[in-house]
Amino acid sequence: MAKVYVFLADGFEDVEALIPIDVLRRGGVDVVTVSIMDFPLVASAHGVNIEADIMFEQGDFSDADLLMLPGGMPGASNLFQHTGVCKAVMNQFAAGKKVAAICAAPAVVLAAIGVLSGKKATCYPGFEKALAEAGATYTGDLVTVDGNVTTAEGPAAAFPYAYELLTQLVDKQTSDQIAEGMRFKHLMA
Repeated sequence: MAKVYVFLADGFEDVEALIPIDVLRRGGVDVVTVSIMDFPLVASAHGVNIEADIMFEQGDFSDADLLMLPGGMPGASNLFQHTGVCKAVMNQFAAGKKVAAICAAPAVVLAAIGVLSGKKATCYPGFEKALAEAGATYTGDLVTVDGNVTTAEGPAAAFPYAYELLTQLVDKQTSDQIAEGMRFKHLMA
């Protein structure tokens, strides 16, 4: 079973965290939410409080198939300011393992720590300059995959992003089955 750690900081964008968590868990992925705050309860950008499964200090992350960073502000900035998160992501990337970020997080975190150099990536409109300054090529797509890095544009991309990650971690058939069960194709019609 694939294992994913989702780093949560105060100010994370609700749907960018919760939709991928939901989709991946429906697909049989072991998803562990990780609070990087001083306590397990993390407040989203819109006032939804989530109790994380573990505190950052409790995690070993070396068993991760994927590390995921939700966007939102100031959530993405809070992730970047946490040296442990940045180190874990850099180690994951250097090991050739999967890293994913959505919305502001590709620019605010991944670009800032050098993960996107030479990569194609997307992010929330208005953050493109940070990608270019980090040596990345901005695609403007809802979801962009380049090697072991997956990036997504923003809240509206949360479902396609989640299904792409499920395809990578499990398989396309499972992803398609979950999408059908959630009636996703009707949303995009």
